[in-house]
Amino acid sequence: MTFWNKIKPKFWDHLDVAAGPYPHLFNFRRIWIQAVVLTASVALIPLFSLAIIDYQVTQKSIESEIRLRTARLASNTRRSISYFLEERMAALDFIAQDNSLEALSNPRRLQALLSNLKGGVGGFIDLGVIDAAGEQKTYIGPYPLEGKNYRNQGWFKEVLERGSYISDVFLGFRNLPHLVIAVKHDLPGGSFYVLRATLDTERFNRLLSNLEISGSGDAFLINRQGILQTPSSSQGKILSRTALPVPAFSEKTEVLEISHPPGIPLIIGYAYLSDTPFILMVSKHKEQLMKSWYRTRTELLGFLAISSLLIVLLILGVATYLVNRTYLADQRRVATLHKVEYSNKLASIGRLAAGVAHEINNPLAIINEKAGLIKDLFALKQEYTQNPRLMSLIDSILSSVERCSTITRRMLGFARHMEVGLSPIEVEEVIKEVLGFLAKEAEYRSIDISVQVLDQVPRFESDRGKLQQIFLNIINNAFAALSDGGRLEITIQKKEPDSVVIRVADTGRGIPEEDLKRIFEPFFTTKAQSGGTGLGLSVTYGLVQELGGQIFVQSKVGKGTTFFITLPLHPKKKGEYHAGTTG
Repeated sequence: MTFWNKIKPKFWDHLDVAAGPYPHLFNFRRIWIQAVVLTASVALIPLFSLAIIDYQVTQKSIESEIRLRTARLASNTRRSISYFLEERMAALDFIAQDNSLEALSNPRRLQALLSNLKGGVGGFIDLGVIDAAGEQKTYIGPYPLEGKNYRNQGWFKEVLERGSYISDVFLGFRNLPHLVIAVKHDLPGGSFYVLRATLDTERFNRLLSNLEISGSGDAFLINRQGILQTPSSSQGKILSRTALPVPAFSEKTEVLEISHPPGIPLIIGYAYLSDTPFILMVSKHKEQLMKSWYRTRTELLGFLAISSLLIVLLILGVATYLVNRTYLADQRRVATLHKVEYSNKLASIGRLAAGVAHEINNPLAIINEKAGLIKDLFALKQEYTQNPRLMSLIDSILSSVERCSTITRRMLGFARHMEVGLSPIEVEEVIKEVLGFLAKEAEYRSIDISVQVLDQVPRFESDRGKLQQIFLNIINNAFAALSDGGRLEITIQKKEPDSVVIRVADTGRGIPEEDLKRIFEPFFTTKAQSGGTGLGLSVTYGLVQELGGQIFVQSKVGKGTTFFITLPLHPKKKGEYHAGTTG
């Protein structure tokens, strides 16, 4: 038996052929499906709608918070870097304003100024004075750059145009990464000079490396061509080209989301530093930032799935229970109608049997009378009395008439006992009456029948007609299960304190376990092809209940079946019994 057959509701394959013009009212499978779909829709659609809306709102809120924090970090870092550069540019401009060209041309004075810058502001490596012709007149620093001419250098031209200059990070003559700041100072008479200083990139780099960035993040500077101006843990060494695209210019801090490498989403916060060639980049891995949300999302989805499953199971259970109750109520209604029909049919058969018995009894009485008269006449003449063959034929006629009379009396008795009512009965007598109708069949099929009374069972009041019908149905079922030469044992035993147990055991083919639970259901039959209606045992169950008794069955395939019928010795009065079910 498959799992589906085990859990399948009783009504699933039900087809009411007597539904008339309203078959949809008795299509219980359709009613069940409609109930499940409607209830599930009402329960689950709002639940899933709210879950989807909440999911989207929460995810967007978290993503917005991440972007906001990234933008705030980029803005704060931009201000720190800008302050670093502006502070050193202001120091350089102050030196130019506070000192004459002659003073700055003095190496000892320039050395003193560089020492003050290193001790006060920090980050300075060297200091040089360049005249209007681009020649470096005075230089204090670790490299031999005095006398070098910068006339054709791009930075020199830019400082002439703008008045100040901040360079990219580059290697230069030193072959070490550094950056240069310079200011132009005008002299009386239209001439000018340029004060130029080199800044330490290590101090510059520490501003970014000390940042605490969540999501396996990274902060670095690039120039407008995408060349790294500071080392980056994710993009490579200084002065290498970044794999990220150079973002579009914006006066404000911006945040964008890109996928790099493909399939790995990054949150990029960037800011252009005013009056510098630098672009600050703050990179964060979105997957890392969203981990807590992903865990929460998994828990929420799991809770939603479990809740939905429980709701669906509850809906299935309740719908199945309610529709099954409706189905059973309809089955009880149909069984009651069929029971009434069955009882009417038996009553009609009883009346017919009584009529037939009366009609047969009249000619039998005449045959008996005439045969007796003939025997008396033959007895008067010696030649007939001495003819044994002739006298045996007359005796055979008389015995056959007596046998027919016995059968008709039994039929009349059975018909009279179809009337409902309590009367004193003996169980053994009722069983033997029923067996009298089946004696010939048992004889033809060589079925051995035994009736044993194990205890002294007193007469008690019961409905004789119902008992006959109960025993007739059970014994008929036993005969149908028995093969020729089988055995039927009926035992009667008193059970303390006030009941009697009738055991009807056959050696037939037995009942499979899956059918054993359903044999008392209305219309369940394994003999549909041989004319079975499935009402016999169902009616029997109801009759036993009406008499205040109980009926049980035990069976084993290939071994036989045993019915146990328990009847009260002191039955309740009519109307005191509870209505019994038939399934």
